[in-house]
Amino acid sequence: MSPVTAGALQLLALIAALALAYRPLGDHMARVYSSEKHYKPEKWIYKAIGANPNAEMHWPAYLRGVLAFSAVGVLFLYGMQRLQGSLPGSLGFVSIDPDQAFNTAASFVANTNWQSYYGEQAMGHVVQTGGLAVQNFVSAAVGMAVAVALVRGFARSRTGELGNFWSDLVRGTVRVLLPISVIGAVVLVACGVIQNFAGIHEVGQFAGGSQQWNGGAVASQEVIKELGTNGGGYFNANSAHPFENPTPFSNLFEIFLILLIPFALTRTFGRMVGNLRQGYAILATMGVIWIAFTALMMWTEFTHHGPALQAAGGAMEGKETRFGVGGSSIFAVATTLTSTGAVNSFHSSYTGLGGGITLLGMQLGEIAPGGVGSGLYGMLIMAIIAVFIAGLMVGRTPEYLGKKIGTREIKLAACYILVTPALVLCFTAAAMALPTPGNSMTNSGAHGFSEILYAYTSGANNNGSAFAGLNADTQWFNSTIGIAMLLGRFLPMVFVLALAGSLAEQKPVPETAGTLRTDKPLYAGLLVGTIVVITGLTYFPALALGPLAEGLAS
Repeated sequence: MSPVTAGALQLLALIAALALAYRPLGDHMARVYSSEKHYKPEKWIYKAIGANPNAEMHWPAYLRGVLAFSAVGVLFLYGMQRLQGSLPGSLGFVSIDPDQAFNTAASFVANTNWQSYYGEQAMGHVVQTGGLAVQNFVSAAVGMAVAVALVRGFARSRTGELGNFWSDLVRGTVRVLLPISVIGAVVLVACGVIQNFAGIHEVGQFAGGSQQWNGGAVASQEVIKELGTNGGGYFNANSAHPFENPTPFSNLFEIFLILLIPFALTRTFGRMVGNLRQGYAILATMGVIWIAFTALMMWTEFTHHGPALQAAGGAMEGKETRFGVGGSSIFAVATTLTSTGAVNSFHSSYTGLGGGITLLGMQLGEIAPGGVGSGLYGMLIMAIIAVFIAGLMVGRTPEYLGKKIGTREIKLAACYILVTPALVLCFTAAAMALPTPGNSMTNSGAHGFSEILYAYTSGANNNGSAFAGLNADTQWFNSTIGIAMLLGRFLPMVFVLALAGSLAEQKPVPETAGTLRTDKPLYAGLLVGTIVVITGLTYFPALALGPLAEGLAS
C-alpha cells in the first residue's frame, strides 16, 4: 500500500469514527447543560466551594466566576511549581524559576499548554498530576461553559440570565470530561502508553553517559490533554514520544479525541436552540475547512523533489516513521485547527508551505472545529459577522437565530476578532525589533521570522504548539508569551459573555420571507468565505514574510 493511500484511509476511518460519536455525544452534552438535576458528588463540590448551582447569573456575574476561578488556578499552579523542591514525589527536581513558573501557570490555566521546559527533566509527579492534569480538566470545562452561555443567549429571550457558571463548570468536568477520559485512558494503556509513578531509572549506557527515563501517570494525562484540546506533553517530545503515542492506532485514537467534543458541540448547539439544521450548518462549515486543510497539508508534504524524498515517500524530516507523512499531516492539522498544541512531529521541519498551513490554521481563530468550547463560540462570532455582511449587501437589519444583530452586538463581535491579531502582530513586531529576542532564533531569514510569528500565534490563540527551533526559555519570551496567553484567552471571553447577555435580553424577531436562511449551504459558503477573507486580510503580510517566502524560495 502506498503512503498516500494509507493516509487517505486513515482520514476516512477518522471521519467515520467522528460521525458515529457525533449524535450520542452531542445529545448527551445538551442534556447535561439543560438538566436541573444535581448528582451527589456534584452537590459535595458545590458545598465545598460555597456555590449555589441553582442561582441564575447575568453575564457580569458569570464573567466574574470565570475570572475568579481562573485567577485562583494561576496562583495555585504557580505556587506548586515554586514549591516543587519541597513537595513529595518531586523526583529530585528543583523548584521552577519565577518567569517559567508564571509562563507555565498562565499556559495551563488558559488551556494553551505552551511549554518552555523539558517535561521529563523539570516536573515531578505531584506537579504533573495534581497541578497540570487538573488544569487540563478544568480549563477545558471553562471553555465549554462559556460556549454554552453564548448558546443560551441565542436560545433565551427577554432575560439576561445565562445559567450558572459553577454548575456548568462542574457538570462539564464530572459528566463529560471525566467519563470519556477514564475510557480513553484504558484504551491508551492497552495501546502501550505507560501509567505508573516510577522514579528515574537508567535504560542504557553509551560512551560518556547513560540514558535515563522517568515514569509517570502518562495515559491519564495524555487522554485529557487531547480530549480537552490542551496539548501539554508529559515528555518534551510530546505525542511523538513512544511512551505517549506508541502505535499508529494510538495516533489515530488521539486525533479522534482532539476532534471529538469540538465537532459534537455543534449538535449540542442545534439541540439547545431548538433547530438541529443550524448545528449542521456550523458543522458543515467546520468540516469543509478541516478537510480542505488536511488535504492541502498532505499534498504539500507528499509532493517532493529529488531522489531522497522520493525514496522516503514524502518529506519525512522531523516525522516519526511509525506514523508516516499521512498520520503526521492529519495530526498537525487537527492540533492547529483546534487549540490543542500537541504534536507528533516537528512543525519546524515541515515544508515551507506545510509550516504555513499550521500557522494559518491557528490564525483562523482555531474554529474548524476549534478548541473545546472556544471553537464553537469563535465560529458563532464569525457567523454573526457573516450575517452582518449579508445584511449590508441586501439592505436589511441582520438577524441570526431570531436575534437582531445591532450596533452593540457587532461592536462586541468586532472586538472579539481584533484581540488575537493585535496580540500576535504587536508582540511579533516587538520581538523582531528588539536586539535580544532575536538571539533565541535557531534559523535566520524567513524561517527564523516564522519561528517568532508561530510562537506568538500559538500563545495568543491558546494553541501551545511550537515551531521547535526557538529557544523560548528566556525572561522575554516566558513573560510576553505568558501575557499573550492570558489576554488571548480571557479578553475574548469578556466580549463573548457580554454578547450572550445582550442577545438573551432581546425579544425574538419573527422569521419573514426576507430573512436570511442560515441553515442552508449558501450561508455555509458565505461563512467559509468570511473566515478566509478576514484572516487573509489580517495575516497575509506576516505570512508573506515568513512561510510563503520560504515556500516560494524552496
